[in-house]
Amino acid sequence: MSDRVASDYHSQVRTEAQDESPIALREAALRVGGRTLWADLDLSVGRGELVAVLGPNGAGKSSLIRVLLGQLALASGRATVAGKDPGAAGRDIGYVPQQKLFERGSPLRARDLVGFGLDGTEFGLPLRRSSRNAAIDAALEQVGARHFGSRPVGLLSGGEQQRLRIAQALVSTPRVLLCDEPLLSLDLAHQRAVLDSIDGFRRREQAGVLLVTHDINPVLHMVDRVLYLAPGGHRVGTPEEVLKGSVLSELYGVHVDVLTVHGRILVVAADGSVDGVHDHEEAS
Repeated sequence: MSDRVASDYHSQVRTEAQDESPIALREAALRVGGRTLWADLDLSVGRGELVAVLGPNGAGKSSLIRVLLGQLALASGRATVAGKDPGAAGRDIGYVPQQKLFERGSPLRARDLVGFGLDGTEFGLPLRRSSRNAAIDAALEQVGARHFGSRPVGLLSGGEQQRLRIAQALVSTPRVLLCDEPLLSLDLAHQRAVLDSIDGFRRREQAGVLLVTHDINPVLHMVDRVLYLAPGGHRVGTPEEVLKGSVLSELYGVHVDVLTVHGRILVVAADGSVDGVHDHEEAS
């Protein structure tokens, strides 16, 4: 192969890799404990796109995140993350887990927690200290946490700790960001700060974002599409296409009304059987 041909070939490979969907699932099915959580799921999350995952407890929202992290295997179908098999994306993937507060006596410093996002993700030489510190400082700046970067995490509030988890997920400048209930237990001010950090990053870096949430309202202004998982199947589309009574009635098998009250979307079932559709889920 000539140098010119080799150069053109490698340029084509790089272009194709850049054009791949950050997240893609094809005819995907997941079974846990003998129960099918979802099946025939086709989903592509494009560059710079944010898709919110909604649904009741036990529908498999958090389990979808675990599939993309390589922690759960699909029963059938295929999933890729940053063009690779789940679990092989390394620094191309950032993950924000459900909030769990650190013990008050923890000696771990805030910037050390953020630095974990650069460690143990792939083989090879580690970053130079100066480059590593610069990356951590930049991530702290993105989430408005630079001023408490040297404090022990156990002395920080829940909202401050969650900002650090966002920074940890962003520090490697990933192509994919997976967020599992990032707003739980946060007040409105900290919710806004966390969402602004996520939204700013995905627009700036054109990262694909999959965000699991029990309530669409705080993220409605930044969502491109919705994946709704429910007992009767799933739907993918814009919020206007999915969050309407006819669609949710079909997914739940009972009559459901979707109301807009003071700019907030409310889901109401005629017989009350969908109570808790926006409740917190522990293992779903």
